[in-house]
Amino acid sequence: MCAHVLVAEDDVRQATVIRRYLEREGHTALVVHDGRAAIDEARRRPPDLLVLDVMMPVVDGLDVCRVLRGESSGLPVLMLTARATEEDLLLGLDLGADDYMTKPYSPRELMARIRTLLRRSRRTGGGAAVPDDRRPTDPVLRAGALSVDPVRHTVHLGGRQVECTPGEFEVLAAMAAEPERVFTRRQLLTRTRGSDRFITERSIDVHILNLRKKLEADPKQPVLLLTVFGVGYKMADGPEGHRAH
Repeated sequence: MCAHVLVAEDDVRQATVIRRYLEREGHTALVVHDGRAAIDEARRRPPDLLVLDVMMPVVDGLDVCRVLRGESSGLPVLMLTARATEEDLLLGLDLGADDYMTKPYSPRELMARIRTLLRRSRRTGGGAAVPDDRRPTDPVLRAGALSVDPVRHTVHLGGRQVECTPGEFEVLAAMAAEPERVFTRRQLLTRTRGSDRFITERSIDVHILNLRKKLEADPKQPVLLLTVFGVGYKMADGPEGHRAH
């Protein structure tokens, strides 16, 4: 599973360590040291994954994520930062980051996160390998007017294609596979990221909030992605789903 990874990190020493670990696993790695260069290189040669430091000169990592996410919803983004508050984590996820690691971190754990993101991206989005349980014979998942194709990594609502980040897509696919089932945040977190002590259940709230903005006629009064107070979320099926815009 070789990939082209863009590493945007202004700390030369840390960038070198990341590059060496990536190359050791057979990936190609391109290192840049400021946000402007990250945007330019991502446009010149779209990477399979972006490792993105938040605190960078010229253009910071949050703005890089905002720009590139607007141009490519399917690009996996792993953010690195010295900021460790939950608010910072949720802001990164809200901008479209798929994972978030705080410094100092273990290079081995970083590589494990990268492997997970690459597997997930290829499983849901058109990488080289497609696992047996995701072959094109899989049916499209449907709930009301919503259709989710786990093979082609596409989402349509009433014939309109909806762009989703990899994290948003996995939340949506999990819920679309079982309409009307009530999921706890922990269940959705396990379905999408596995048990990860660094990612909180509130990240699911951020994904749901962003999905409502994309799928609901009125995100403040959702009819498709419903909150079940005191428990979690469910996806409405039937007439309620058809009313979504």
